[in-house]
Amino acid sequence: MDQGIASYTNLARCYTFPMAEGRSRTLLWVLIGGGAFFLFVLAVFTLVYLALHATGGGTGIGGFGDRIGVVDLEGVILSPQPVVDQLKKFGDDSSIKAIILHVNSPGGGVAASEEIYREVKRVRSEKKKKIVVSIETVGASGAFYVASASDKIFADQGSIVGSIGVIAQWVNYGDLLKWAKLKDVVIKTGEFKDTGNPARDLTPAEQAYMQSLIDNMFGQFIKAVADGRGLKYDDVKSIANGKVWTGEQAKEMKLIDSIGDFEATVADTAKSVGISGEPTLVRPEKDRRTLLDLLTGDLSRYIPSREKLMEQQVGFYYLWK
Repeated sequence: MDQGIASYTNLARCYTFPMAEGRSRTLLWVLIGGGAFFLFVLAVFTLVYLALHATGGGTGIGGFGDRIGVVDLEGVILSPQPVVDQLKKFGDDSSIKAIILHVNSPGGGVAASEEIYREVKRVRSEKKKKIVVSIETVGASGAFYVASASDKIFADQGSIVGSIGVIAQWVNYGDLLKWAKLKDVVIKTGEFKDTGNPARDLTPAEQAYMQSLIDNMFGQFIKAVADGRGLKYDDVKSIANGKVWTGEQAKEMKLIDSIGDFEATVADTAKSVGISGEPTLVRPEKDRRTLLDLLTGDLSRYIPSREKLMEQQVGFYYLWK
C-alpha cells in the first residue's frame, strides 16, 4: 500500500514538473514578445517625433520627402530674427523640398530687411532650395524687398503690394521746449554728430546729408527689385514713388507672378518640386507660454510696442505707413 502511494506521488511529481516548466517557458516568451513589441512601438513613436520636430514642428504626418517649410514674416520688421534662423534651419534640412515665406508685413528697418533678403538668396543659391512668397494682406516696402529675392511671388487680388521707397521720420518738439522754457544742451565733436536732433530743425547741410543717405538706400532697393524680378533698373525706378498697388495691379506690372491665396501657393509649390498629393507643411515651433504668462495674462496692450518706440528715434525704414 505504501509502495503504491509512493509510486503515485512520484508520478504526480514527474507530471507537475514538466507542466510548471512549460508554463515558465510560455511566460518567458510572453515577456520577450511583449518587450519586443513595446520597443517596436517606442521606436515608431520616436521616429515620428523626430520627423515632426527635426525642423521645429509640423502640421501633419507624411512622407519624409513630401515636406514644405513655412516661415511667417509678420508685422513691422525690426529684427532679422527669428526669420533668418528659420530659413537657415529649413535650408539645412534635406527633407524640406521647398520653403514658403508667408508674408503679412508693411516692411520695416532697412538693415533688417536686407539681412532677410540676403538669407533668402543664400538658401536659394547654396542650398538649391526653392523659396516661394505668399502675400496675404500686405507685402509692402521692406517686406516686398525680401519677397523680390524669391523664386515666385503669389498675392491675392486685393493684397497691398509695393511701396518701393525709403523713409526717415521723427517728431520735432523744439517749440514745446521753448514753451516750457527748457533748453536742449548738446556737446558734440562734429557738425553732423547730432543730425536729426528732435529739439531743433535740420540745417540745410544736414538736410542734404540725410537726403544723400536715403537716396543711396533707395538705389539699393530699386536694384534689388530689378535683379529679383528680372526687370530693368530704370523701369523699376519709374514706378518707385512710394505708391502701393493691389495684387491684380502688381501682376500687370510684373511685381508678382500669380494671383492666388496661401492654399494655391502650396499646391503650385508642391507640384513644382515633384510632390504628388497633399504635402506636409512644417512650421517652426511657437514659443511655449509659461505658467506665469497664464497667471499674469496679456499685458502687451499696456506696454509701449517696439513700433511705437521706433517712432521716437531717428532711423531709416523700408516701411509703408
